[in-house]
Amino acid sequence: MRVALVGAGAFGLKHLDALRRIDGVEIAAVVSRRLEKAREVADKYGAPLASTELEEVLASPDVDAVVLATPTQMHAAQAIATMRAGKHVQVEIPLADSWSDAEAVAATQRDTGLVCMVGHTRRFNPSHQWIHRRIVAGELTVLQMDVQTYFFRRTNMNALGQPRSWTDNLLWHHAAHTVDLFAYQCDADIVGAHALAGPINRDLGIPMDMSIQLKTTAGQICTLSLSFNNEGPLGTFFRYICDNGTYIARYDDLMDGHDNVIDVTEVDVSMDGIEIQDREFVAAITENREPNASVHQVLQCYEVLDRLDQQIRT
Repeated sequence: MRVALVGAGAFGLKHLDALRRIDGVEIAAVVSRRLEKAREVADKYGAPLASTELEEVLASPDVDAVVLATPTQMHAAQAIATMRAGKHVQVEIPLADSWSDAEAVAATQRDTGLVCMVGHTRRFNPSHQWIHRRIVAGELTVLQMDVQTYFFRRTNMNALGQPRSWTDNLLWHHAAHTVDLFAYQCDADIVGAHALAGPINRDLGIPMDMSIQLKTTAGQICTLSLSFNNEGPLGTFFRYICDNGTYIARYDDLMDGHDNVIDVTEVDVSMDGIEIQDREFVAAITENREPNASVHQVLQCYEVLDRLDQQIRT
């Protein structure tokens, strides 16, 4: 399978590292804003095509699928263009930064029948998979999730400490991980959603602190705190309070409520959530099926984010 990467930034490189560990996958093209960067990354990963234009990749008969790791504001339009060009697409989280754009991507998938997957990586991290398998087996029921998403980003920098050409968003990007995971782990619709945001940062133009509360049809609740003002530790911490135990997940690591480490090394073929996610994308295309984290499976998340966005704006 010939896969193109669009967006050779910090997360794009993680996808390239993951994709080249998957048998039968060839990196067919790399697209970046600067041609020099595209060529450098294409050479490193053995891609025959380097470009600054998505259109060039979409016109190529040597590309079967595209991974979009571009700025948030481009995701919906690029995902739609990719499917209309007859290519399968995996678009990094968030799918869009508006409900109408998210709906438009879902409509295009229905029209084309192509695989359209969204990078909701928490569904694939071994730690969260361990929890999910026990929920499915009837061994656990989530009663409450308490989540902290904390970074220190008072300037527009990416995960590699490099300047960004766009502004990240606590709600549409970082909260999307938790909103989707909460509904996924509870297997229930979110009926209650409330948000409060701190002051707007005058340089970045976004709230830097946020508090979100969610409730499912079954009465499960989630409390999510987010900040770009936190100096450490950084990242996202998930506390699952269940009817049969308490568990703390941080990316691919898992502990119980007494700080005992739970071995999740045998949960999947890798401890890298991005690799597991990319394997699902490739497998769904190969097997002609809907992937986990398909655009339709994650669509509720973006309807909830839209509701929260309207609350914050008013």
